[in-house]
Amino acid sequence: MRRSFAPSKYSQTTLLKSFSYKRNLNVINERKNTKRQKIDIDVDNDDKNDSDYEDNSDKENQISKKPLVVSKVNSKINQYKQPLKLKNSNITNRLTKPFILPTFLNGKRPPSIINHSQRLTLGPRRRISFIAKPLYDPEDESAIILFEPKELTETEKLKSLSKNSLKKDENLKIQVHVIVDPVIGKVLRPHQVEGVRFLYNCTTGKCVENAYGAIMADEMGLGKTLQCITLLWTLLCQSPTPGKPEINKAIIVCPSSLVRNWMKELLHWIGKDRINLLVCDGSLGTKDETLKILSSFASAKGRSITPVLIISYESLRTYIEALHNTDTIGLMLCDEGHRLKNQDSQTYKALNEINTKRRVILTGTPIQNDLTEYFSLINFANPGLLGTSQEFRRKYEIPILRGRDSESTDKEKELGEERLKELLEITNKFTIRRTSDLLSKYLPLKYDYVVFCRLSDYQIEIYKEFVKSDTIKKLISGKNAQTLKAITTLKKLCNHPSLIDLDEYNIKVKKPERITTTVNNSSRRRSHKENDPRPEDSGKLALLDNMISMIRHTSDDKIVLISNYTKTLELFELLCRVRNYQCVRLDGSMTPKKKMKIVEEFNKPDSPCFIFLLSSKAGGCGLNLIGANRLILFDPDWNPANDMQALARIWREGQQKICYIYRLIATGTVEEKIFQRQAHKQSISSCVVDEDEDVERHFSRNDLKKLFEFNEHTLSDTHDTFKCNRCVRGRQVFKPPEVKGANQGDTSFWNHYSELELHKIPDKILRECGKGIITYAFQTKSQEQVSK
Repeated sequence: MRRSFAPSKYSQTTLLKSFSYKRNLNVINERKNTKRQKIDIDVDNDDKNDSDYEDNSDKENQISKKPLVVSKVNSKINQYKQPLKLKNSNITNRLTKPFILPTFLNGKRPPSIINHSQRLTLGPRRRISFIAKPLYDPEDESAIILFEPKELTETEKLKSLSKNSLKKDENLKIQVHVIVDPVIGKVLRPHQVEGVRFLYNCTTGKCVENAYGAIMADEMGLGKTLQCITLLWTLLCQSPTPGKPEINKAIIVCPSSLVRNWMKELLHWIGKDRINLLVCDGSLGTKDETLKILSSFASAKGRSITPVLIISYESLRTYIEALHNTDTIGLMLCDEGHRLKNQDSQTYKALNEINTKRRVILTGTPIQNDLTEYFSLINFANPGLLGTSQEFRRKYEIPILRGRDSESTDKEKELGEERLKELLEITNKFTIRRTSDLLSKYLPLKYDYVVFCRLSDYQIEIYKEFVKSDTIKKLISGKNAQTLKAITTLKKLCNHPSLIDLDEYNIKVKKPERITTTVNNSSRRRSHKENDPRPEDSGKLALLDNMISMIRHTSDDKIVLISNYTKTLELFELLCRVRNYQCVRLDGSMTPKKKMKIVEEFNKPDSPCFIFLLSSKAGGCGLNLIGANRLILFDPDWNPANDMQALARIWREGQQKICYIYRLIATGTVEEKIFQRQAHKQSISSCVVDEDEDVERHFSRNDLKKLFEFNEHTLSDTHDTFKCNRCVRGRQVFKPPEVKGANQGDTSFWNHYSELELHKIPDKILRECGKGIITYAFQTKSQEQVSK
């Protein structure tokens, strides 16, 4: 822009005698910073002497040689009563001519400031020009590319490289690479890279038409959290459209015990200074204050957005009114998503009200009990894809279950396989499932044991009386809540007789006298105090007592003890107190913040804590207990998902020692029936989720109803149902076949050691401590470690 300034009425006396423009970069910078124009006296070298000036005023009124400010000229002129006069007429002529401000004309710089790096313009701010390019370099060797644009035409290449601004409609036609942030990408393992690519394709609609949901069904320990964090961060920062993210907001919904764990993981992998989080963990204030904060999160747009909300299932159900009316949430991650297995639950309905099409479910156990629950997950991730629940049950569930039954006809099996294949063809497009055998490449060796323990004589007498009682017979014959109570009572009896009330069922069995046991060739005297746990009254607790003692005295290993019942945890605490073992306990009574503090302290190598007591139902999900390398699951759960979650606490990322995992089962009791039922449920999961066609049909539906029978003379009722052709008269004649994938969890493919071959068990702890107690042991191990 070009502007000329003509002389004012002061031009002959002051202004044009005293000012000219000095083309000086410092003047330009100073004028930009102070937003004032400074003009210096510019005279010839011959005229710079004081003798060239006539000063008719006092010395104090002489003009300074420092620059004067144009905007303040009028106030400066008033200070001079008598104007200055210049002798040299050439100077007068020079200063009386118009001059030009150094501005850009049509975007071109004047020669005088050609080296100036800053652009000085007048008028409205110009539109910023940019070159369409990806956020990260796709040519980098380690770049993980999630989206690669199609090849551009020559015209499109010229437009994308142009320095001028691209028109909006032209810019939208140009696409760029979408690349995983290198900070995260460098720590991803190959199977995790594959998982991130799969999730990205699902959430961008490339897997199923008009469907944007996904189910991340990897087994525990494979890094589902890291894969989903990578997906979330990529969608928040990038998209194929240059300079525009795929989403603006995301919600992470998880159990309350994992809220702070998610916060910790996000800050760890992304960086504390790179992402803002809103964590709803009870620290936001009162209910009204929390509701106001969540409403602000839901309605925020533009630069004021907090991109990620972490909230528990319970809190989301409470504050759903603040979140369900917004359409700004681009992604919802549901950790431990098997909580959505019931379409009629309040949690399911609340989450379904959130208006977002991208829904990712994280669960290591997508099928827990039946295919109806699996349908609930599918219908939440991609609503309407498989029709209604009635249509799904009629078309898929009933034929598949009939075909898997050991008593099914050939026609039912054929129809079941046909419908199973059809279902897999649909679900595999948005469900990814990998087994934990992948971890064997990176983690130490792991030994798994299922240990069948003989009941004590005291337990056997009580068990027989309990099953034969008239009260129990009435309960068993009915289908009501009392039946479940009877089953629970039997399960507690298998743990220890002191956990049940014998008088309630009118059972009169004399308590045996105290005895002295020998452990590690040393005699241990039993205390006669009333608060003594009396481990000799229970076969499983006696084995546990011996194992803990031997581990304590022969190694520096730590132990995780897990039970479904708080009363059993109290029994463990009492045992630790009597034996002087230092322990910590985590159950549902603790706040999430306190849980994380206990876990962090236990995992420290120098922590004096020896035993970690854990409730499988209240706190077993998502915890990383790599400070221990031995885990003992004291009692089984009807839901195999709960047990699988509990068993995956120690063999995880960061583990440095060989791991030993034990599941204790009372021989011939209801616990064996529960364990067998778990195998049946897992066989359904294997055929639907793991695509395992070799799952053996061990049990018929009638076998699963025989819960209250007590088989006193068997070494293992479960092994009897296997009809194992590798074992002859309690001895394993042939080695088990090498198994991979889903079959690794099938104990019929494991090593089988009866009490006759107890000396062959690889674990010295079990060999020494299980004499007279262990009737059978199933054993397998992970593959040898290839690399870390």
